[in-house]
Amino acid sequence: MRVLLVAGARPNFMKIAPILAAVEQARWQATLVHTGQHYDAQMSDSFFHDLGIRAPDVNLGVGSGTHAEQTARVMLGFEPVLASTRPDWVVVVGDVNSTLACALVASKLRAALGCRIAHVEAGLRSRDWRMPEEVNRVLTDQLADLLLLPSEDARSNLLAEGIEPGRIVFVGNVMIDTLLAQLPAALAAGIPEREGLVPRQYAVSTLHRPSNVDTPEALSVVLAGLTAVAERMPVVLPLHPRTRRNAEAFGLSSLLGKLRVLEPVGYREMLSLTAQAAAVLTDSGGLQEETTALGVPCLTLREQTERPVTVTEGTNRMAAWPLTADGILAGFEGTLAQGQRDVGSCSVEGWDGHAASRIVAALRRTVD
Repeated sequence: MRVLLVAGARPNFMKIAPILAAVEQARWQATLVHTGQHYDAQMSDSFFHDLGIRAPDVNLGVGSGTHAEQTARVMLGFEPVLASTRPDWVVVVGDVNSTLACALVASKLRAALGCRIAHVEAGLRSRDWRMPEEVNRVLTDQLADLLLLPSEDARSNLLAEGIEPGRIVFVGNVMIDTLLAQLPAALAAGIPEREGLVPRQYAVSTLHRPSNVDTPEALSVVLAGLTAVAERMPVVLPLHPRTRRNAEAFGLSSLLGKLRVLEPVGYREMLSLTAQAAAVLTDSGGLQEETTALGVPCLTLREQTERPVTVTEGTNRMAAWPLTADGILAGFEGTLAQGQRDVGSCSVEGWDGHAASRIVAALRRTVD
C-alpha cells in the first residue's frame, strides 16, 4: 500500500506524527509532503524534532500569501508530486489551506491515478463561513472518499450535508495520540519553573484568529480582558507573529505590558505550559481539545466552536459574545471555578491515544 501524507502548518504536525508512525509500522510505503505553508523553518524543524517526525520526502516551500495565492501554489506544487508517486491513499488532516488544495488536486486526478482521499478530522463544523477553516473543512469533506471522525458528534454534520454513511468512519482524535505520547517529556521539561511560574497558579493564552486580532477594536478588547485577568494571576502569552505585528501597527503594544509575553514556543514547551496551568484562554481549536484531554479549564474567546464536544463533555466553556474586557474576566472566573480534572479522566470516546491505529485499520478495510 502506498500512502501519501500531507502536512502544511503547525496544527497538522501533531496529527501527522502518529499516523506516519502507524503507516510505517504497517510496512506500507509512506511519502511525507510538507507544503511549506508554515514557512518558519526554525519552528517547523522544532516541531518535527519534538514529535519525532522524519524529514519530509518533499517540501513544496509555498510560503506566505493570500488564501488564494497560498492555495494555488500548493496545488501547482502538489500536482507533479502526486502524479509521480501514484499513491493508493492521499491522507490530508485538519482544515488549513494545504488540506483543501491537496484534496482538490487529488480529486481531479483520482480517476487517472486510482488514488483515494482520506480526511482526518472530518465533520467538524463551526457554521461560521467567515472562517477560512470552515470553507476548507466543508469542501474537503465533500471531496474525500473516506471521512475519519475525531468525535461521534461530527457524524450528524456529514449526514446532514448528504455524505453517504459508508464513507464515514469513527476513529477518534489523533492529536490526543501525540499529546499522551509527549506529555511525560513535556512535564519533565519544567517550562513553568524556567519562566518563574508556579504550577497551577498562572494562566496561558493564545490569540491569532482574525476576529480577535485584525482590528484595533477587537484586539484592544481582548488584551484589556487579559490584563484584567493578569490582576488575578500571571498570564503567559506566547505571542503569534500576526498578533504582535497588529498590536504594534494599532499602537496597542502598551496593553501587553502586564502580560508575560513569550516568543512562539515549540510543541513540547507549549504542552508543558498548558498541562500545568490553572486555566487557558484561547481562540485556538486545538487547545480546546488538548485542555479537555488534560483536564485543564479552558475559556474559548470565539463566538462559536467547531468542537462542541469539548464543551459538553470536556473542560471548555465559551466566552460571552461579543467579547468585552469584563466578560472575559467573568468568563475566566467561572472557568477557574470549574476546577481541574485528572489527566486520563477524559470521557470523550476515542481520545485514548490509539486513533492512529484505527486510521490505518480504516484505510486497510476500505482497500480490502
